[in-house]
Amino acid sequence: MRRLAATTLALALLLAGCAGTSKSDASASPTETPAAAASTASPADIAALASVQVAGDAGAQPKFTFTQPFTLTAIASRLITPGTGAKLEDGQILAVHYYAVNGADGTDLGTSFGAATVPLTMGDTGNGTEMNAALAGQNVGARILFGVPGAESTELMLIEIVGAKTVPDRAEGEAVAPVAGLPTVTLAADGSPTLTPVTGTAPTALVAQPLIKGSGAAVTDGQTVTVNYTGWLWDGTKFDSSWGGSKFTSALTSGSIIDGWIKGLVGQTVGSQVLLVIPPDLAYGATEQGTIPANSTLVFVVDILAAS
Repeated sequence: MRRLAATTLALALLLAGCAGTSKSDASASPTETPAAAASTASPADIAALASVQVAGDAGAQPKFTFTQPFTLTAIASRLITPGTGAKLEDGQILAVHYYAVNGADGTDLGTSFGAATVPLTMGDTGNGTEMNAALAGQNVGARILFGVPGAESTELMLIEIVGAKTVPDRAEGEAVAPVAGLPTVTLAADGSPTLTPVTGTAPTALVAQPLIKGSGAAVTDGQTVTVNYTGWLWDGTKFDSSWGGSKFTSALTSGSIIDGWIKGLVGQTVGSQVLLVIPPDLAYGATEQGTIPANSTLVFVVDILAAS
């Protein structure tokens, strides 16, 4: 099971941080923050959220009016304004604005209104059950209010879906000749990779070898990328893959993703497929991570599908 990127969306952070205990993964992905456990809102929670008044026009930061302190026992959501744009589809990258306040005293917790939107992958299991259920069947332009209970307070957040972009499932571009001494990659009909490892000592420096050269813009430091990927140990043991599930979205920032991904993907072009061989000091070092032993060299094949 993959882990949620720490900077995907502020609501996802609230779900992960406030909704109870997080789930431990059997195997580790390049990310470092666990996804949230599911919960079910009671009729009382739904009624409480319905009492919150939300004012403001589309595209502008909303204003919440509610009785303080505001509390819920489980995560709840409410559609404030239905969207009039295209219907959302699983796998799309949504451009979202958000605004959050503390239910105890109404203080601001963060906003993206007036700044750049944040990306969210429609239907990604890392979003949490409540987020995906609230987004299902909605259209671009929808405004949705969430209440998220935590250990110290309940938090209120509105998200507005500004846009939606469909991304391909696989890398598309010009094939690059294999490089001697590196693991060999074979692609199935759907584009999913398998790896044939090589014998010998693993490289001690990062390898970032394009296998397919895409024609899109170069990825820059700090961007959020959407990818399909598979990860193996140096000996060819597979430990993680997004293929057959949801595409993976993460910011290329320290703390959100391992350093080997940041150093290896920055400068590559959208549409490319990249073979990454990541030494331990740019991965998990001397720390065991799920099924990944300590001091492991990791091998990834990453299809860069979008960057924003």
